[in-house]
Amino acid sequence: MTGKRIQQRGLWFDEFEEGAVYLHAPGRTVTEADNVFFTTLTMNTQSLHLDAAWSAEQPFGQRLVNSMFTLSTMVGASVAQLTQGTIVANLGFTEVNFPHPLYHGDTMYSESEVLEKRLSKSRPGQGIISLRHTAKNQEGVVVAVATRSVMVWTEENAP
Repeated sequence: MTGKRIQQRGLWFDEFEEGAVYLHAPGRTVTEADNVFFTTLTMNTQSLHLDAAWSAEQPFGQRLVNSMFTLSTMVGASVAQLTQGTIVANLGFTEVNFPHPLYHGDTMYSESEVLEKRLSKSRPGQGIISLRHTAKNQEGVVVAVATRSVMVWTEENAP
């Protein structure tokens, strides 16, 4: 092969721009199987995710997608575009909200806004990025919002 080789990666610290909003593609249509598998895999026995008859009598009238699946999928949708191969560590979440349920058959679309960036004071060659991840369903209704911090490499110091 004589052509140029291009490896998919996220952004180096220097490439992040405060205020930029990244729209992640593709969207993810969530199935009943996704929800049941994730819920049972994580040992969450909540009837709201597993028991259709019981859930039908609850305020939402149907089973809800496990909110931890929603969070994981929303953050996961950002990886290829933002942190693939450039992350040092996920530092944590300061806010996680689920303002509207996600249901079986909904398609989730995610985006991430860069809130802040700063070079690390204790780890030269690395910087901290604060991101606000937002997920919406196919109707544009916000189903999840999370603010998290990640540590990423500067390009010149990457291993």
